[in-house]
Amino acid sequence: MEVFGEVNVKFGRAVRSQWRLDEEAIFLNHGSFGATPIPVLEVQAEWQNQLERQPVYFMERTLIPALRFAAEALGKFVGAEGKNIAFVDNATTGVNAVVRSLNFEPGDEILTTNHVYGAVRKALAYVADCSGAKLIEVAVPFPIEDPQQVIATVAAAITDRTRLAVFDHITSPTALILPIEALIQLCKARGIPVLVDGAHAPGMIPLQIESLGADWYTGNCHKWLCAPKGCAFLWTSPERQATTHPTTISHGYGVNFLEEFDWTGTRDPSAWLSVTAAIDFQQQLGIEAVREHNFQLVRTAGAMLAERWGTSIPNPDAMIGTMVTVLLPPVQNLASLHRDLWDDHRIEVPIIPFGETGWLRISAQVYNEFWEYERLAEAVAGYMKGISV
Repeated sequence: MEVFGEVNVKFGRAVRSQWRLDEEAIFLNHGSFGATPIPVLEVQAEWQNQLERQPVYFMERTLIPALRFAAEALGKFVGAEGKNIAFVDNATTGVNAVVRSLNFEPGDEILTTNHVYGAVRKALAYVADCSGAKLIEVAVPFPIEDPQQVIATVAAAITDRTRLAVFDHITSPTALILPIEALIQLCKARGIPVLVDGAHAPGMIPLQIESLGADWYTGNCHKWLCAPKGCAFLWTSPERQATTHPTTISHGYGVNFLEEFDWTGTRDPSAWLSVTAAIDFQQQLGIEAVREHNFQLVRTAGAMLAERWGTSIPNPDAMIGTMVTVLLPPVQNLASLHRDLWDDHRIEVPIIPFGETGWLRISAQVYNEFWEYERLAEAVAGYMKGISV
């Protein structure tokens, strides 16, 4: 059945009408929460209407087959079998499910990098505090010249006490694509299980999850795949499924992996079931065309911003996807700059402190155009002239 009509394949403002974004906004922050296209939201509403017409029938007879159908479709998109995919609310939920399923002892080490997402850092710290384990954050250089620097710093930090490694596929604060396959191979050669936080990866870059060799991979579908908010997944290797449990234990405990995750209690499952519509939307736009547009736009825009501000891009092109961080000129109050950009210019873009420095992270999505980043360049330059630092 046709989910929605033809989509205008001309990108930029011509396709922006497919989203409900504020017409006055220059939205350069797709990476934080994504933005769901109208046709996908309409499919989600159809699922919600179906649920409410007969909630008991839907929950007891419709839901699980529909979830498994959606998981199969998602699996084909991310290079995995649907039977190894469970839906979760977001990647942080997936991380929590894994690390809180594991048993750590005092002195054990949980390894990650200093580019880890803040919420994941907290989850790892919680598990370490409860068990007496130690959280080790590897200081990956930033700015960085080569992906090999990541591998070298991680290799130097592994010890005989390392019990789990948690790596971002694409880092949130710094927008780096990490050399994830090499990191997984490095750890697996030492017998260390690996959890990949792929929050930004689905839709941004091509994925073949099952060929990576990780033990677990969690990713958000609401970001670059443009599914509704609350749609994410946890892929678990078959050998780890018996010991991996959702954070909410419910009726499926003791049955099997999918029984546990597919039903943890009453909730609105429409975001998960609408992932097929998000995939269809991407395919109608042309997924390769979308990625090429976004890759080229973010690189060109990032280079322009760095030139205008007399700063730099902190990493090589090989580590850039559809987000990039740009070094800001010296700013005393980053929060003030963020407020000024929105309140005075209607520009939404994240300002990120990392280390001792302030960075600006831009995203590129098909509804963006180059002039929007030029407007950003002018707004930041104006702020610098008007604010004493």
